[in-house]
Amino acid sequence: MSERDHGTLFTTHRINDVENLVIPMRNGLCSQKYKPVDYKHLYKLAAVEKMASAKIQLKIKKTEQASKINKEQMLLKQHRQVWWQEHKRLSENRQKAEAEIKTFLDEESHKHNFFLDMRDFDHKLSKERDTYQTNTVVPIWQLKENLKFRLSEMQRYLSEESCLKSWINPVEMLQQIKFVKKQQKAILEFLILESLALERELEDYKKKALAHSFEEKNGLCLEVPSALLSLECPYPDLKTLVINEYRKLASGYWSKLQEIDQQLKVLYRNIEWKEEDQWVFHTVINQYPSDLQRRRTLYLDVLQRYLPHKSRHDLVVHEKAWDRYHFIRNQRRVLMLNWAQARKTFLLKAVATVAEASAAHETEVVLANTRQKQQEICADLKAKVKKYWAEKRLKWQEQEEKDLRRLEELRKLMAEQAVKDKERVKFRQALLEKRLLEKKHLALKEAHEEKEKEKCLEALRQQVAVAAKLDPARVVADTVASKARMGIGTNEEFDLQKPLFKLHTYSEQQIISDPRLRVELALREAGLHKTLYAKEILPKIPPLKLPRRDMESTAFKM
Repeated sequence: MSERDHGTLFTTHRINDVENLVIPMRNGLCSQKYKPVDYKHLYKLAAVEKMASAKIQLKIKKTEQASKINKEQMLLKQHRQVWWQEHKRLSENRQKAEAEIKTFLDEESHKHNFFLDMRDFDHKLSKERDTYQTNTVVPIWQLKENLKFRLSEMQRYLSEESCLKSWINPVEMLQQIKFVKKQQKAILEFLILESLALERELEDYKKKALAHSFEEKNGLCLEVPSALLSLECPYPDLKTLVINEYRKLASGYWSKLQEIDQQLKVLYRNIEWKEEDQWVFHTVINQYPSDLQRRRTLYLDVLQRYLPHKSRHDLVVHEKAWDRYHFIRNQRRVLMLNWAQARKTFLLKAVATVAEASAAHETEVVLANTRQKQQEICADLKAKVKKYWAEKRLKWQEQEEKDLRRLEELRKLMAEQAVKDKERVKFRQALLEKRLLEKKHLALKEAHEEKEKEKCLEALRQQVAVAAKLDPARVVADTVASKARMGIGTNEEFDLQKPLFKLHTYSEQQIISDPRLRVELALREAGLHKTLYAKEILPKIPPLKLPRRDMESTAFKM
């Protein structure tokens, strides 16, 4: 197929498609396949769908609102738990503090008039509290109970309107409620003003106490304590050195404390919140324990409720600043604890050092006194020793003369002994030579006898030498032993009692003549051979003939 044929084919298809589209459009108005559009029905369907969509949106809003309410209730439930625990803790602390104050006042009121006045003032405040409760709180509770009773009666007799009108007057009830509200408002305004005045007074006392405590801390840090100044040290230089070291230590801690206080002042100045808002923020955060789950979410939610004029961003920024302030305060507290510990340790070391110095000084004084006494004693001893040596020298001289005389006599004796020793050596030399000659003659004699013995043995060997002739029949013939077993050639009887070897030993007479055996037999006959006496006496009996010295054993004498 050529390119021209391809173009004709594509053109034909396009024309046919256009014709297929045009034909339905021509017959659209008259065709039975197409119906006119019912717009009213479509509007109704759209309205129904809109209504369904609106209902769905309403359900979604209700679900979101219910979820928000549930979330709010859940948060309030968690808040109530925390508030109840805080209320319980504060109540317990209040009861404990009041009990401690009461006990303290009761104990100290007998000693000081001030504490007696404080106890009377406490009784007065207690009476005023009871009076306030009777005049303000009790009427409110009575009014509340009265209103509850009347409401219950109204619900009970709704159908009896005539009867209700006769004894229930709503206007009178509203006037009574308004009067109570007005009275409570006036009382609360008075109490608020009084509390503000007390807070200002307490704040002034607090500032004075802080200033006083600041001055005390300054004095504690920089001033030398009286414990160091009152130390009795025998060495003034040591005491000055201790005081200078304390001042150096105190100045180091004081500079760190000033740096931390300066950081706290800068942080406090940068906080632009009111004191009331700050108090609310700190109080709310302290109510929630650190180990509580979702702690930050809870206290931020409460802060947004208590401080609606503050945005979440303001709360977060103030939270960071408060954390920083709290961290620096903790650093300051740790620094003060470290300073107290370091001060205490330094004072203990200083006291110990001064005590050691005093002990060393006392030891030196004692040593000096002892040394002087020793010198006096030594001088006395020296005189006595000189006298003693003079006497001793005379005795030595006399002894020396005696020794010299004895030495002279010993020299003479030694000279005589030397002559005798030379003669003895010569005699022993001659005796040794004689013994050597005898040993030599004996060795020659033994060698000669050995040679003679060898000659005799050789002669005997020659005599008994085997000179057997060649006899093959003897190999297969019976031996003398086999013939003897068969009884051939045996005439003599064999003596079974004949000893195999000849014995060479001691005779019975020689054994009995030994005194040790005779004593042992006598003791055995008497039944005394196992007694201690027998064991002690038997080893001491000598034999009939004493053994030679070279045969005596020394193994058991070690």
